[in-house]
Amino acid sequence: MKKPLLCPQELLTLNLTGKTYIVTGGNSGIGLVTVEQLAQQGATVVLACRRPSEGEKASLKIRAKNPKAQIQVAQLDLADLQSVRRFVEHFLSTHSLLHGLVNNAGVMNTPFGRTRDGFETQFGTNHLGHYLLTELLIPILEKSAPARIVNLSSCFHDRAMGREGRIDFEDLHFEKRKYDGWTAYAQSKLANLLHAKHLAKQLAHRGITAVSVHPGWVRTQLIRSSMPVWIQNILLRPLFRLGGMLEPWEGAQTTLYTLLAPEVASHSGAYFSQIGIYRSREAAQGGWPLQSPNPNAHDEACAERLNEVSRQLVQR
Repeated sequence: MKKPLLCPQELLTLNLTGKTYIVTGGNSGIGLVTVEQLAQQGATVVLACRRPSEGEKASLKIRAKNPKAQIQVAQLDLADLQSVRRFVEHFLSTHSLLHGLVNNAGVMNTPFGRTRDGFETQFGTNHLGHYLLTELLIPILEKSAPARIVNLSSCFHDRAMGREGRIDFEDLHFEKRKYDGWTAYAQSKLANLLHAKHLAKQLAHRGITAVSVHPGWVRTQLIRSSMPVWIQNILLRPLFRLGGMLEPWEGAQTTLYTLLAPEVASHSGAYFSQIGIYRSREAAQGGWPLQSPNPNAHDEACAERLNEVSRQLVQR
């Protein structure tokens, strides 16, 4: 197995006292490790998740090891735009600064479904929910500059089980074409990458750096729509590990690097990748940053159109 890229230790010992971060999906997996690490370094972290009870359990586990951890749990359902608006309203009423937004939560290869607002589940949750969240938080991020936005994309924005990542503007929500879970996932993850690319252009000279990342193939609950989690975590874990599956702490390395490394500010809009599965062998080695082998990831006109369509869909 190729060795994963690791965040330099000096970044993981920086004093983040006085800094505030939001991590969506912070109750498990990569998000939980991110919350724990930021809190360990003294930051105030808002753990945003769909089920606050699960967030509270996660927070208690962190505080058991680090009693001084400043973690606040807040309800956020990305598949419900009203929930997104309520979350932001509450956050802005209780915080005056925000130094980093980690758009971490997501779903993968789900059965066909629709969000509360009628969007295809994966596009609606992975992209549109985070799109609205980000738009509503840009003013406070600018006020807190320098600030960062990190979108968790995936190497599957390139190809997901053979399906090339592309944005089908004529049928974003699978109203005409036959639904395919991997095609929908690839579209949503490409949208995450293009969103960060457009944000970098939109926020140039405003003190906000926006990037997208591939965290690696990580042992998390994300697999649950593709196979029983116990098969991944127990039965096939040794085999998957040999094949490149990472543990959550390894999967959080790219997120932490892009949040904390000073040099990332000069790469706004870039894609940072852990080792992954790509159409090119060179890209599979990962890179901070990495030039995506998917030509659709470099289509500026597509990124601009996606922004306009997304803005209309969320009625921003």
